[in-house]
Amino acid sequence: MSVVNIIADIGGTNMRVAISEADGQFSQIQLYQCAQYSGLAEILQNYIEIKGLSGKTINACLAIACPVDNDLISMTNLPWEFSKSALKSQLGIEQLFLINDYTAIAHAVPLLDDSQKVQIGEGTAVAGRPISICGPGTGLGVANVVPVDGKWHSLSGEGGHVDFAPVDETEIKILSYLLTKYEHVSYEQLLSGLGIEQIYQALAIDTDLPKTLPAEQISAKALENSCDVCVQTAQQFCKTLGSFAGNLALTLGSFGGVYIAGGIVPRFIEFFNNSEFRSRFEAKGRLSGFNHDIPTFVITESQPGLLGASAYLQQSI
Repeated sequence: MSVVNIIADIGGTNMRVAISEADGQFSQIQLYQCAQYSGLAEILQNYIEIKGLSGKTINACLAIACPVDNDLISMTNLPWEFSKSALKSQLGIEQLFLINDYTAIAHAVPLLDDSQKVQIGEGTAVAGRPISICGPGTGLGVANVVPVDGKWHSLSGEGGHVDFAPVDETEIKILSYLLTKYEHVSYEQLLSGLGIEQIYQALAIDTDLPKTLPAEQISAKALENSCDVCVQTAQQFCKTLGSFAGNLALTLGSFGGVYIAGGIVPRFIEFFNNSEFRSRFEAKGRLSGFNHDIPTFVITESQPGLLGASAYLQQSI
């Protein structure tokens, strides 16, 4: 084939490059350790050479975890800085698209089948209606996709940084603790790896337990049921995530579904499914019936960034 569509998912540690297929899927994945290369251009040039793509017309869509609005891109978690226009010229790329990593995940969602997601609770997705995504991980990513003229368009923002709103006495206690550390307490302060640690810290204050634990230990002890405060921490994380996801559904009318992405929740699906996540998602007072019919899912697809970059590229070229 004379035209080749390259996609990439660029993280702070690893970068995955693949070929985008016409149906939005992808193939020929190559994994690169970012620290072993001087920059993005070197990796893409290597991929082009080892796949024998030199001389072909190349389009590319790169999903990257940093702002992409300007020509000059400065990576958040890597010492890489590059110009989009210079990169396009250097590699001879015909069409180049740079998108935020959560824009990519948002575009992946409409392509997911039942093997790439797990439904939590009831509800049925309505075709052609808005979809919301939130992703607890290192931070709390948020994105939405809406259908316009037969194409999906991502609405990105910084929704993870909205004000945390406690709904019961336990959450008021957690907020009071976090206000001793921060002037502004956002949902990200509870719904991230750091958030799990901070929930534990707030709940452990009046106990004889260690006042701090890493998130990995808290999660392990919760799943082993070997520490009551760790179990309560994990349960609280699920409840707060339910409230936050329910807020997204109310805000956008996300009758296409609300999806949980990120690296944390897929590690404890059974615990999450048995938690109060779904009841909190629906607990919206007079509007509880509004959220009752909106389905919620956990994304289990291992490469949503590549899948979304492929989907974005295919509808853009």
